[in-house]
Amino acid sequence: MQTINTLDWIVIAGYFLILLGIAYWVMRQKTNNTEDYFLAGRDIGWFVVGASIFASNIGSEHVVGLAGTGASDKMPLLIYELHAWLVLMLGWVFLPFYARAGVFTMPEFLERRYGPHTRWFLSIFSLIAYVLTKVSVTVYAGGIVIATLLGIDFWEGALATVVLTGAYTVLGGMRAVVYTEALQAVILLLGAGLLTILGLQAVGGVAELKATVGPEYFNMWRAASDPEFPWPSLVITSSIVGMWYWCTDQYIVQRALTARNITEGRRGTIWGAFLKLFPVFIFLMPGVIALALKQKGQLDWDTPDQAFPALMTSVLPHGLRGLVAAGLMAALMSSLASVFNSCSTLFTVDIYKKIKPDTSEKQLVRVGQIATFFVVVAGIAWIPVMQNISGILYEYLQSVQSYIAPPITAVFLLGLFSKRINGKGAMATLVSGLIVGAIRITLELSKDNFTPGGILHTLGDMNFLTFAAWFFLFSVLVTVVVSLVTEAPALDKLKGLTYSTLTEEQKEANRNSYTIWDIIFSLVVVAIVAFIMLSFNGK
Repeated sequence: MQTINTLDWIVIAGYFLILLGIAYWVMRQKTNNTEDYFLAGRDIGWFVVGASIFASNIGSEHVVGLAGTGASDKMPLLIYELHAWLVLMLGWVFLPFYARAGVFTMPEFLERRYGPHTRWFLSIFSLIAYVLTKVSVTVYAGGIVIATLLGIDFWEGALATVVLTGAYTVLGGMRAVVYTEALQAVILLLGAGLLTILGLQAVGGVAELKATVGPEYFNMWRAASDPEFPWPSLVITSSIVGMWYWCTDQYIVQRALTARNITEGRRGTIWGAFLKLFPVFIFLMPGVIALALKQKGQLDWDTPDQAFPALMTSVLPHGLRGLVAAGLMAALMSSLASVFNSCSTLFTVDIYKKIKPDTSEKQLVRVGQIATFFVVVAGIAWIPVMQNISGILYEYLQSVQSYIAPPITAVFLLGLFSKRINGKGAMATLVSGLIVGAIRITLELSKDNFTPGGILHTLGDMNFLTFAAWFFLFSVLVTVVVSLVTEAPALDKLKGLTYSTLTEEQKEANRNSYTIWDIIFSLVVVAIVAFIMLSFNGK
C-alpha cells in the first residue's frame, strides 16, 4: 500500500491554508453577542446552511463506517443514508416552529412546549451523550484515517486535527463553523467522488463490479424473519432514529437555525437533502469496490473499516490522493466543529444562563469559548476508551442511536401534533426512556450470563432494530397515557407551538414562506430516494 508524497502534502497544505484564511476572515467579524457566536447572527443563506448540514452529518467515522458497511455484506444499513426525506421534514414540518419560537437550542424549545424540567433533562443528557459518542467516536475514527493516510502516529494525527478544529471553533463561533463547513462539503464531495470513479475504472466498471460480488450483494431488503436486518423493523427504526437525528438533535438543527428566515432555512434543508443523496455513491460504493478488488486479489485489507483508506492509497494518483486525504480530514473537522459548537451552545444557553440569568452577552460568549475548550479536552480523554470499540463502526453507531432516539422522537413529534400532550407525559417518557435504554444496553452486554429463553436473555438478545421499534411504541404510549390521566396544558401558553394552536396570521406567514419551486425540488429529492430504494433489490 503506497503512502502520500510531496505533491499530496502540498495539496493538503493548500487546503489548510484556505481553511485558515476563511476562519481568520470570520473571526474578524463581530462575535460579542450570543446570537452571533452561537447562531452566526441568524443571517446565513440557504447554500451555506445546506452545505453545513451535510458536512456536519458526514464525519470521518461516517466515511470509514459506511465504506465498511459496503465491504461487509451489510447493505440494509444503506437505508440510513436515504434519509434525505427526513432532512426535508426538518424544513417543512419542524423548522417553522423552532424559528417562530426564536430558540437557540432544542431543550429550550422543549421548555417552551412542556416546561423547565424537560429542558434540564435533555440538556444534560445531550451533553453527556455528545462527549461519550459523537466527539470521541469522531476523533477515534479520524485518528485511524489520518494515521493510515499520512503514515503518522495515531495520536499525532488525532491531536493535531482536534486542536486546530477546536481553535477556530472557540475563536470564531458558529459563523466560523458554517463557512468552513461549506468549503469542507465541496472538498469532501469532490475527493470522494473522484475515488468512486477511479475505483470503478480499476474494478472494470459497474457490470464487472456486480459480476464479482454478485447481484444479490446489492439487495438492501431482507426477509422479515432475517436475524440481522428484518425489513419491517429496519424501516421503522431507521425512520425513528432519522427523525431524532435530523429533526430534533441540536447537532443538526442548529445549522438550520442560523438561516436569516424560514424561507432560507427551508431551502437550506432542501439543498442539504439533495447533498445527502451522494453518500450512497461516494462512500458506500468505494467499500463494495474495495471488496471486489480484494476478491480479485488486487487489494488487501484486514477489517472492513480499512476498506476506504486502502482503496484510496491503491487507485488514486499522487495529488488526488492528497485531495481525498484533505476531504477526509475535512469530514473529521466539520463534524468535530459542529459538535464542539453544539455542546458549547447547550451548556451556555441551557445550563449556565439558567443558573445565572443576569450574565452579560459578552460574558456568555466567553463562557461558550471556555465550554468548547473543555469539550475538546474531554473528547481527547475518551480516545483510549474508543480504541476498544470492536465490530463495524457504522453499525455500532446505529445500534447506540437506536436506544437514544425513541423517547426523544416521541416527545417532539407528539408535542407538535397534539395540544393535549403535557409536560408530565413528556418527562415520564424521557426518564423511563433513559431507564429502558440503560437496561437494554446492560442486558445486551451480559446476555451470555442468562438462561436462553428466559425473559432477561430474550430482551438482551433481541435484534436491536426490533427492540427500538417496540421501544418507540412504548414511548408513545407512556407519553399519551400519562398526559391523558393528568391535567391538560394551558392553551394560551401553547399558541404557535402546535399545529392546532397556530394563529391565522402564523398560517398565512408559513404559506408565504415557500414557492412552487421549493415544492418541486423537494418532490424531486423524494423521487430519487424512492428510485434508489427500488434499485437496490439484488436484481
